[in-house]
Amino acid sequence: MTSHFQGIKIVEAELRVVSLPLISPFIVSNQTMTDKVFPLLILRADGVEGYAEAVMDPFPDYLEETIPGAMAFLRDLILPQIVGKSFSSPAELNQLLAPWRGHRMSKAVVEMAFWDLWCKTLGVPLKAALGGVRDAVPVGVSIGIASISETLDRIAVAQQAGYKRTKLKIAQGHDLALLEAVRSKFPDIKLTVDANTAYGLADLATLRAMDAFQLDYIEQPLAVDDIHDHAIVQRSIETAICLDESIRTPADCRKALASEAARVINIKVGRVGGYEAARAIHDVSAAFGAPVWCGGMLESGIGRAHNIHLASLPNFTKPGDTSSSIRYFKRDIINEPLEAKDGMMPVPMHGAGLGVTLDWAFLDAVTQSKERIAP
Repeated sequence: MTSHFQGIKIVEAELRVVSLPLISPFIVSNQTMTDKVFPLLILRADGVEGYAEAVMDPFPDYLEETIPGAMAFLRDLILPQIVGKSFSSPAELNQLLAPWRGHRMSKAVVEMAFWDLWCKTLGVPLKAALGGVRDAVPVGVSIGIASISETLDRIAVAQQAGYKRTKLKIAQGHDLALLEAVRSKFPDIKLTVDANTAYGLADLATLRAMDAFQLDYIEQPLAVDDIHDHAIVQRSIETAICLDESIRTPADCRKALASEAARVINIKVGRVGGYEAARAIHDVSAAFGAPVWCGGMLESGIGRAHNIHLASLPNFTKPGDTSSSIRYFKRDIINEPLEAKDGMMPVPMHGAGLGVTLDWAFLDAVTQSKERIAP
């Protein structure tokens, strides 16, 4: 049968900044969050909408991109270039985004919203278009910095809920004593730590001491731009290193794995610029025999649903960060609950595309600003 698909004409874009209150503050080595603030993009075609949320923070505390910079980049440059035009596939849209340097999180939100729009137009789930193979994905919890006693209580709750992996945020001075206490009470759980770049080569003795705690991996111990020194650390410790912030492109992934700077890769679709890059990093990692998992950025239901679809790909063999929304938000901006059961998160399949729908009344209540971009 000959296809007559002529592409999708984007007739309008809506760009919001949303502030969603967290149930409790989320503390990592370099910041404390009380609200999840994020840009939400809605792309509209003829009777169809595509949704995505961006993952940059208000300030450059994770990577360089910020919400004010992203809003200007999207409003003044990217969205006026795509509104009013037709695209036959995400790959064709990416050709327009590719010439602009950096701004991967901003590019990702456009590409991801178009993937949702494209899949809805074709009548297929996002998982199927991406090449996913699972109907549910294994998930773990990420526990922010807190007192040791509070951390132990949080782990107990997560274990009761059946989560497949516990990840602890660590920082200098909040590491070995914490691990000693956790392993004393929970000797057999799958345990990882995330340093969010808090250490350096001068801390090699501390990192080496973590070998005693049977960690599945140590995530991003060193600087965001330092694959070389991660290789030095990986040669010096038994525990696998997992890279997050350092992996922005498929080339970064290849260099890190070829130089043995890491044995595990965290893929965040927003960090790497969209699904095209995320799938390439997935494939490069598989070629090196390195497992991947899907990291989280405290996303609302829209971003969380995107992550779950991505994590259905074959090489996502370690539990990801897409735990139940109710752990973070009293109320989400989507109508369908994204809740894990026994550590497994079902891929949302309520219709084609992303498989979730917006709770418009609540979304309006937590929207800080709204802009419309039309031809």
